[in-house]
Amino acid sequence: MNRQEHWNQVYQTKAPDDVSWFQTRPAISLKLIEATGIGKDEGIIDVGGGASVLVDFLLDAGFTKPVVLDISAAALAHAGVRLGARAGNVEWFNADVTAFNPPHRFNLWHDRAVFHFLTDKDDRQKYVQALKRTLVADGHVIIATFAMDGPVKCSGLEVARYDAPSICAELGPEFRLVEQVDETHTTPWDTTQRFSYFRFARNAAGQP
Repeated sequence: MNRQEHWNQVYQTKAPDDVSWFQTRPAISLKLIEATGIGKDEGIIDVGGGASVLVDFLLDAGFTKPVVLDISAAALAHAGVRLGARAGNVEWFNADVTAFNPPHRFNLWHDRAVFHFLTDKDDRQKYVQALKRTLVADGHVIIATFAMDGPVKCSGLEVARYDAPSICAELGPEFRLVEQVDETHTTPWDTTQRFSYFRFARNAAGQP
């Protein structure tokens, strides 16, 4: 089963609030987005955002150009139904991020869903290439992954865990780490998972 089939099966067989990563309010993501100082008319792309409610909160906050990318059409369908008429205010991409070619660039890249599932080095390199293609020269990046003391598997798949040095090594010198925030996430069935959120600023000159 390939990645797309796996995630379509997940969202065809489970409700969006019946997966371990579900959040009723993505508080840390929203706080970090606010910390970037990004304007309400600047583009935010939520990578792997599928059925996430982050886009709802962005719309509520007045952002006019939210974007959601997900490999699973089933996940995106859940979001479309939930948003109703407001879905027309969102730009949607059904794509594998490792092969994503954006039609235009965005100011902020947010990912709480994808990077830690890329256990193959080649896939991680393709992800970073897509990030560079997608983000404006002085853009912002927020990536949340399982922390070093987080789960080793999720949704039946092996995952990679990160701390600041290891994720900085993956992204390279073009991205400067601004801050890290750790989270103990409570799943819908009251177990806990450790996440680390990393906020980066892009250095157009590629200097640390």
